[in-house]
Amino acid sequence: MTTPTDGRGAWRKFICLACGYIYDEEFGDPEDGLPAGTRFEDIPDDWQCPLCGVKKSDFEPYDGTEETLNITTPIFNSHKKGIVIIGAGLAGWSVVDAVRALDKDIPVTLICGDSGDRYHKPMLSVAISQGKTPADLVRTSAVQSATDNHVRLLANTFVTHIDTETQTLHTTRGDVGYDDLVLAIGAAPAYPPTIAKDVAHHVNNLHRFDALQKALARDDKPKNIAIIGAGMVGTELAEDLVNAGHQVSLIDVSPRPLSAFLPKVAGERILDAITAKGITWLGFSMVNDVTATPSGYEIALLDCKDNSTRTLSFDEVIVATGLAVDERLPTRAGVDFNKRTGIAVHQHTLQTSVPHIYALGDCISIDGVPCRYVAPHRAQATAIAHEILGVAHSGYEHKAPMIRLKNKSINVTANGNPRADGDWRIVKDDPAELSLEMVDDAGEVIAKALLKSPQS
Repeated sequence: MTTPTDGRGAWRKFICLACGYIYDEEFGDPEDGLPAGTRFEDIPDDWQCPLCGVKKSDFEPYDGTEETLNITTPIFNSHKKGIVIIGAGLAGWSVVDAVRALDKDIPVTLICGDSGDRYHKPMLSVAISQGKTPADLVRTSAVQSATDNHVRLLANTFVTHIDTETQTLHTTRGDVGYDDLVLAIGAAPAYPPTIAKDVAHHVNNLHRFDALQKALARDDKPKNIAIIGAGMVGTELAEDLVNAGHQVSLIDVSPRPLSAFLPKVAGERILDAITAKGITWLGFSMVNDVTATPSGYEIALLDCKDNSTRTLSFDEVIVATGLAVDERLPTRAGVDFNKRTGIAVHQHTLQTSVPHIYALGDCISIDGVPCRYVAPHRAQATAIAHEILGVAHSGYEHKAPMIRLKNKSINVTANGNPRADGDWRIVKDDPAELSLEMVDDAGEVIAKALLKSPQS
């Protein structure tokens, strides 16, 4: 803790009423141009919440009391430190499961900024056409799962700082000590700099899925929707929304969907399949601006082929342009962090550069490669549990997961580490099936991709 020297009293905190982010004057927001010690009243009025994008006017003073957040989640009483997990997605709950499989009694505390309910995030991009509500997608409530696993649950709680010397977390519900800490903080949508967070939806969590679903239900009329980003999530979501009766335009700077890891011949086949479903493809298009209007939104597009511009109108806008890990918490704790790939961890133990702090899931990278798929989470959790509890284990061995596009218009699977610019060879190419292999310099197969028509 530092002592203010500006003669303006003690450091203060301010809470975002939209998402619960805490602005702490002591630490500032250096990543967005606010050095440590920046007083809240000195922040420019156009500053945005780093997490959700709302304006400074949507913050209010925060005094650290529980009443500020209207906490209702029960808490197990335990004065022991034990294991503390930050994040209640699949990764965080997988650590709970792995620990309890080995030790039924060690104190476990789970801290999360939302309700902490257990659900399968990949389902969010295909759930709207099925009429699924957020409640339908919840597999187990956080309270029930915490009760079953004898976990102290601090839901709707935000960690503002990690004190590694005292092994204490400063949170919006007071200080929490730990013997071992697990970061399962995930990754958030990476909004392009030309798109403000408050003008576009995303579906990276259950809360934002709920907001999108409610927006689409207004007036009970089909919507004209723009999806920015044609990776896996954007491509899946585009087809799901068309199946739900909406008009969808899929926008990407690349000429084809999934252009980051599949070659031209595969991307063109996917493009043919989704346009046949009625999706409007706007490739080679860069979004210069998104502006809210009385009737919806206007998107200014730059044609990357001829540098021409045009403006299109939509009812709703969704961003699906990749993920980024929020660096504030790990970097302030001294944890090795790469802005592009996330928290660096040991390849077998998943320990960070700081003793007694581990990490897993979407927030980590191994040997400089991010781990942004669901499949490895349970194996990572198992390795961490064994390491913390001192139980013999072979350690985590990272294996490239199977990648599967959930579109019904075309079946797409890939394994290994596919890259669009790799050395790809066609194994089979007919209307029903496209099979590809990517080889290394020695001619060894290091990735495969299989595309099949739904009738085959």
